[in-house]
Amino acid sequence: MQRDKAYTQSAVALAYEAGDLAPRVVAKGNGLLAERIIAIAKEHEVYVHESQALLSLLMQVELDTHIPPQLYQAIAEILAWLYQLEQGEMREPPAV
Repeated sequence: MQRDKAYTQSAVALAYEAGDLAPRVVAKGNGLLAERIIAIAKEHEVYVHESQALLSLLMQVELDTHIPPQLYQAIAEILAWLYQLEQGEMREPPAV
């Protein structure tokens, strides 16, 4: 995929473990680091959601910190969609 030289890719990785109050930001970065985060996700068949608005908000969360309550609904919609996808229900990803 080619990008404009002025374009810098960004990425945030979330993790959720049983017992956690909410997902945590476990990796984030720009440029080559973002490309590596995305590549690792794809290598492990982890869904990569593309939303500039959500990315912008998640980039403000400190590493190894739970996402804020204001983002619970957006993340829950994505997780619910992924669950439905795994169950064989095909639909468009949420627009969050």
